[in-house]
Amino acid sequence: MSLRRRLEEITETVGFWADPHQSLKNTVHRRLIEEMGRRGAAGTGRDEIEREVARILDRENDLLTREDRTRLIKDIVNEALGYGPIEPLIQDPTVSEVMVNGANQVFVEQGGKIYPTDVRFRDDQHVMRIVEKIVSEVGRRIDESQPYVDARLPDGSRVNAIIPPLALNGPCLTIRKFSREPFTDADLIRFGTLTDEVRDLLDACVRAKLNTLISGGTGSGKTTLLNVVSAFIPASERIVTIEDAAELQLKQPHWVRLETRPPNIEGRGQVTQRDLVRNALRMRPDRILVGEVRSGEALDMLQAMNTGHEGSVTTVHANTARDALARVETMVLMAGMDLPTRAIREQMASAFHLLIHMARFSDGTRKIAKIAEVTGMEGEVITMQDLVLFTPSGISSDGQVQGRHVFTGLRPRFYDRMKLMGIELALSIFLR
Repeated sequence: MSLRRRLEEITETVGFWADPHQSLKNTVHRRLIEEMGRRGAAGTGRDEIEREVARILDRENDLLTREDRTRLIKDIVNEALGYGPIEPLIQDPTVSEVMVNGANQVFVEQGGKIYPTDVRFRDDQHVMRIVEKIVSEVGRRIDESQPYVDARLPDGSRVNAIIPPLALNGPCLTIRKFSREPFTDADLIRFGTLTDEVRDLLDACVRAKLNTLISGGTGSGKTTLLNVVSAFIPASERIVTIEDAAELQLKQPHWVRLETRPPNIEGRGQVTQRDLVRNALRMRPDRILVGEVRSGEALDMLQAMNTGHEGSVTTVHANTARDALARVETMVLMAGMDLPTRAIREQMASAFHLLIHMARFSDGTRKIAKIAEVTGMEGEVITMQDLVLFTPSGISSDGQVQGRHVFTGLRPRFYDRMKLMGIELALSIFLR
């Protein structure tokens, strides 16, 4: 959409600023449209528009205070070039997620907790304009025939939008912001997500090519941990990542990124994660990382892990480590193969070596709650032994969860594998 048309739409949004300067703002919009029309496509950057708005205000002889003048300029520029009222939230580095529940409710996540904001839209149509602007930038559409969409912004942030008639409270928009500088293992140690000893264990497990399943609830830090764990992969290996919306930020030079594609307006051209997993097997990968298994691709992932593609990692939504295995089993059944339950569980028991469960606690912090080794089968049950547990000890006066990561004292079966591969990890680490 051209900038001029965008500004015309903004002017049509009469009254979305509920303040005494509404008339002045509408006047500035009209003057800005006229000025941009005279200049054509040139000179339409943020700085230039800010300067032009300031010049228009000078000509209008406004009596605004310095604070009101600055806010007005930002409002106009945010509507023209950004995402309207939520643009300041998008730019705030302390905000990790922005949630718009219709025109009159906007929440943010900061420090792992959700807070309401005083940000408001004029009405639902105003929200729809921002939603349409976002999805059009990434070549997607949203309307009554396709009333919801998942997309990735140019900066990597993940977006979900859903509109009426499915969203009864008005258009809803959820933006999970993309971290320009991904967290490192040192960051997670500082946050209390893990400890130095746990980091050393995960480093050794990755270098030993243990197939790993990372589980946890929504917003528990699964993708962040996957990013950190992937940093331990040697730079000499070829890595293929498969995601619905690309979020992983690897540093290795030999990295191939694959992303799913939704169907076009005619319902054709869809490429699923299962398609990409199958294709990845033909790309000579040393490691396959699947951002999150959700459906039948779980079967292809298990087959890859069981046929020489060791060291692969994936994540899954689950409330507990045991639930994670049950979910993978269900997703294998979704592949449409008539496999007996025992055969599926045997594949899982031989495919997965390590299970890491993430949890978000009441104070908003994310921590590794459990690291378990998959040890095999007993009858119809997949057996595991816990290696590391986070043990809470209480809540401090300021609401912070207290506790520590404890090694259970069990010697993992994969320890001998590490020794044969020349990976040094002191056995004493498991006795702490």
